[in-house]
Amino acid sequence: MSEASLPGLYRAIVEVGQSDAMRIAQILDEAEHPQSLSVSTFDFGPGRFEISALYNTAPDRNDLQALINAAATDRSASPLRIEVVPDADWVTISQGQRGPVRAGRFLIHGSHDRGRIARNRYTIEIDADQAFGTAHHATTLGCLFVLDELAKWGRPNLVLDVGTGTGVLAIAAALAFDRAVIATDNDPVAVRIAQQNAAKAHISQSVHAFVADGLAHPKLCRLAPDLIVANILARPLYALAPAMARIIVPGGYVLLSGITESQARGTTARYSSLGFVLEKQIILDGWAALLLGHRSASTLFD
Repeated sequence: MSEASLPGLYRAIVEVGQSDAMRIAQILDEAEHPQSLSVSTFDFGPGRFEISALYNTAPDRNDLQALINAAATDRSASPLRIEVVPDADWVTISQGQRGPVRAGRFLIHGSHDRGRIARNRYTIEIDADQAFGTAHHATTLGCLFVLDELAKWGRPNLVLDVGTGTGVLAIAAALAFDRAVIATDNDPVAVRIAQQNAAKAHISQSVHAFVADGLAHPKLCRLAPDLIVANILARPLYALAPAMARIIVPGGYVLLSGITESQARGTTARYSSLGFVLEKQIILDGWAALLLGHRSASTLFD
C-alpha cells in the first residue's frame, strides 16, 4: 500500500542534532505545503532531538525532505519516517514513553502519569499537544530551574510570559510566586491550550493568556512587569530586546531561552547594550537559559 493511500492521521519523524532541531521544527511548523497540524520536539540527549510533525493527510516525502534539507546544517539527520496513526490518540502515543520531569521543586508530568504522581503545589500536568512546552526539552527545563531559584529570592509583582506555548512556564511562575502572570502567544491554539492547562492547575484566575505577536499589543504597552520570560528563538529574542528594555521596570529581570549555547554570547551582548547584566546562565544539552537583570536588579523582589 502506498503512503498516499493510508488511512488516518500521519506522523513524520526525523532525528537530528541539537544545532538543527529548532530550525527544522520551525520550518515544518510554518510550512504551508505540506501544512502540519502540530510539530513537537523531544530531547533524547546527548545532543539528539526527535522532531515529530502530525498531518491529517499523507505528506509528500520529497516535499518534507526538501524542507528538512533547507533547515539542516550538520547533515546528521536520520532517515525520514512517515507512519500512519489510525484511530488513536496521537497525544497519548507521543507522551507514552515520556516520564515525569523534575526541575528543582517543579514536577512536570503527562496525564498518563496522573495516578502515579503525588501532587503538591509545584506539580504541573502538561500533555504534548499542538503547542511547545512539556519540560522534556532542555530550553523549558532550564527556565524551570531558574524560576525555582528565583522563587527563593522573593516574588515579582507581575510576570509576563512571551510565547507561552502550553503555558507551562506561566503556570510554574504563578505557582511559585503566587502572583498574576500575563501569558501571550501568536498562535491562538497555543493560547487556548495554555488556558486549559492553567484551569487544570486550578490557577485560571492567576494566568491571563491572550493572542499577541511579540510585544506588539496595546495591553502589553501599558504593562510594567518586573519579570519577563521568553522561551522562543534567538532571532525574535534579538528583535524584542528594545521593547523588553522599555517595558521592564528598573531592577527587573528577563529570563531568555530557546537559544543554543553558541548563541548565548551574542544574545547577552545584545541585552547588555540595553542596560541588562547577566545574572545567571544555565546550559543543558547545548541549550542556554539566561537570566539578565536590568540595572539595579538586586532591588527587584519583595
